[in-house]
Amino acid sequence: MGAIKTCLKAASWFPVIFISLIVGWSYYAYVVELCFYTLAKTPYNNIGQVVVYLLFYHLLLFMFVWAYAKTIFTTGGYVPDEFYLSKADLEKLEAEDRTDRKDEILKQIAHNLPVYTRTLGGGMRYCSICKAVKPDRCHHCSVCERCILKMDHHCPWVNNCVGFTNYKYFVLFLFYALVYCLYVAATVLPYFIKFWSEVGATGINFQVMFVFIVAVVFALSVVTLLIYHIQLSGLNRSTLESFRAPVFRHGPDKEGFSRGSFCNNFREIFGEEKKYWPLPIFTSKGDGIRYPIQARDEDSDRLLDEPMDDEAACVESEMTSGEESRGPGKGNNLHASIQESINYSTITESDKAPLTEAAQPSGTVNYAIENETK
Repeated sequence: MGAIKTCLKAASWFPVIFISLIVGWSYYAYVVELCFYTLAKTPYNNIGQVVVYLLFYHLLLFMFVWAYAKTIFTTGGYVPDEFYLSKADLEKLEAEDRTDRKDEILKQIAHNLPVYTRTLGGGMRYCSICKAVKPDRCHHCSVCERCILKMDHHCPWVNNCVGFTNYKYFVLFLFYALVYCLYVAATVLPYFIKFWSEVGATGINFQVMFVFIVAVVFALSVVTLLIYHIQLSGLNRSTLESFRAPVFRHGPDKEGFSRGSFCNNFREIFGEEKKYWPLPIFTSKGDGIRYPIQARDEDSDRLLDEPMDDEAACVESEMTSGEESRGPGKGNNLHASIQESINYSTITESDKAPLTEAAQPSGTVNYAIENETK
């Protein structure tokens, strides 16, 4: 079993190796075959054009490789130690058979944790594999075999989970991949046309023609993904949340973490200082476990509130995604204004939980209040 697992882990690097080989070959085809063999040996010997081509090419290549490497080697964000159950709490939880009692035990354990979301059934979001209470927007990845903060998805092309700490890098990786492909295609296009219009024009290598085709194919495949993730960034929504809305006290709500506008949501990921937006350095707001939420008041979505009576629970179960019943003196629409129950500016250094890897207790639990794998 251990040998199979090792082989699978090794095989997971094949997409990364494939992309690296494609980029390496494109470097040879563009720099050597196009710039040195084709352009530099033309009758006009346009050295200035060669210099300009190489300058912009290497700049885009550097930004692409930088963003790609940061996405690969930066973890998505690990759950802090305080969310993991202690040995005594875990034994207490395992010894209980009743579902409602398990949920009460978890509520007591998580009493001081910033947890506002819940399962569809109204229970605690608990990972039976990691033995941890899940922070808001956190999900378990079956490939990485651990919970990831603000998990977006597991991407095989980077062999990593995309989450809180590397989502900006992933978006920039897509952006620079697209710009790189478009630049290569645009600068090779005149020679591609010349090759086919003059049928095997002399001085133009076949590899130059092929790099144009590869650049166009990759550009078409990346552009749709980039547009999708820019849209998600503008909505302050992860890929998982776009398919399954986070659940609050008022019910499922895809806009529960929205800051009200595209710009505000975009700054949640890219930060306030525009000069750092194009750079793959960490500028996202927050610590990955506390998020401003849209709610009528700070306690309206608090998971650890007293349970609702039967009538209120019935009303809640009939609510659709994003809707809130009108409360006295609270206005007509949940999203008419944003109540920041957690404000990043008020989080002190002592409140911030580390994102370093935490030790996970061993053992298994047969019962899980929520056991989700992506």
